[in-house]
Amino acid sequence: MSNSSDARTAILNSIRSALGRSMDASGIAAEYDAIPRAYKREGTLGRDALMDLFAHRLAEYDAGVTRCSVEKISEEIARILEARGRRKIAIPGGLPDGWLPKGLDFEVGTHFDDYQLDRMDGVLTGCTVAIAATGSIVLQNAAAQGPRILSLVPDYHLCVVFAEQVVETVPESFAQLDGMSALPTTFFSGPSATADIEMTRIKGVHGPRFLDVVLVV
Repeated sequence: MSNSSDARTAILNSIRSALGRSMDASGIAAEYDAIPRAYKREGTLGRDALMDLFAHRLAEYDAGVTRCSVEKISEEIARILEARGRRKIAIPGGLPDGWLPKGLDFEVGTHFDDYQLDRMDGVLTGCTVAIAATGSIVLQNAAAQGPRILSLVPDYHLCVVFAEQVVETVPESFAQLDGMSALPTTFFSGPSATADIEMTRIKGVHGPRFLDVVLVV
């Protein structure tokens, strides 16, 4: 098979053939379009309620969340990093200079390896879209976000999310991502955490142990 899409099509056609329902690509597309989609696909919350829901979900995941105006982004970032004791921060290329407070050590880490990133106190990024219903944030390999490794290796992540980037539902987020599916994309909800069979919660297994979000309203 030339790629995973061809392999998927072949497997599905084998199943359909076994069921006596073999079809070509147009038939597969029609079958997909005919799938009932009764789940909620569009949000109904007003702006304030949407921001409250997103902040509530983040808090449930043990993430820090604060709100500020566009003019106060740099000031809020400085306050949070000072409170966290984080001074040496990796940033992606394309991050607005106006976000960066003076007196802290910001280094563009777009081409850092895991060893270099592990020596940083944390990472500061923007995002592509955020989902209020799940408290999720979506990063892509794009300006102000950087490659996936940038947000997965450091122990701490500070993310700036604008109110207009927040949608209510997961389907709405995919609509926002339409046309950018070729970019490496990471969905995360709160700090990285997992639990073993005894339900012992362990943080930082697949990403940063600590997450703060600046919600710009």
